[in-house]
Amino acid sequence: MDVDGKVAVVTGSGRGLGRAYAEALAAAGAAVVVNDVDGQAAQEVVDAIAKEGGRAVPVVAPVGDSEVADRLVATAVKEFGRLDAMVTNAGILRDRVLWKMSDDEFDDVIRVHLRGTFTCARAAAQQFREQGEGGRLILVASPAGQRGNFGQTNYAAAKAGIAAMARTWAMELAKADVMVNAVVPVAATEMTRTIPAFAPAIEEAERTGAPLPRWLRRDEGLGTVEDVAALIVFLASNASAGVTGQAIGIGGDRLALWSHPAEKTVEYSQDGWTAEGIAASWSAGIGAEPESYGIPAPQGR
Repeated sequence: MDVDGKVAVVTGSGRGLGRAYAEALAAAGAAVVVNDVDGQAAQEVVDAIAKEGGRAVPVVAPVGDSEVADRLVATAVKEFGRLDAMVTNAGILRDRVLWKMSDDEFDDVIRVHLRGTFTCARAAAQQFREQGEGGRLILVASPAGQRGNFGQTNYAAAKAGIAAMARTWAMELAKADVMVNAVVPVAATEMTRTIPAFAPAIEEAERTGAPLPRWLRRDEGLGTVEDVAALIVFLASNASAGVTGQAIGIGGDRLALWSHPAEKTVEYSQDGWTAEGIAASWSAGIGAEPESYGIPAPQGR
């Protein structure tokens, strides 16, 4: 997939998924602004891209504030002349069950994931509108935001908000020809390595260099960070014209389109509902087949 001549910002791209996104975009011809809080990691990515003949510059800063978002866009324009894609990947984890989560643990995650996505997307949208040639907002969501996940109140809330923002911004930026989508990635990262059902297979693949087993790649939809990067390149390319407002999952051998929240079952009561009427109707009515919640447990082999 060719993105030659395009310019992208990838936040949180010093390692893991973000690095894979930056390197894949550069390999496909894009110039990349590599952002991370770790200056050494960011420079290593820039150097790796340059070694392969690509173009990249680092910006070392934590996303969240408007000043950082504006700096990322300004760097893209100053160094490469324009901006074509903003990939909002930066994130942190502060996992804790509800009754033990502190204000700071909640706020820190929301600041980086949700506010960071907002400020970076806003800065990019302003640049896209000024250029008048369209653009791409590629927002990184998560299965936790689609279904919830134990111990991740802050993270799940932020990622659910990111998917909602993708749908909203797709409407708001349609006339500017800006495509906005949420990516729902699943890959072998530091977080998934802690899942007992996955850990042995991931460790074995890393030790031997062999591919992850088929049951993991296909049944669980979990592969390498490079597997996920293909979707980022597609969404940054001209081939994705008209693809907007979607939540798209990818991992291993699996590519999926997530559904939007929608009314599943509806009942009516003339003159409205009483609490007693809802209770009497619930089990045989709209509550007969309640929705599941939480990320399904891995099935293993």
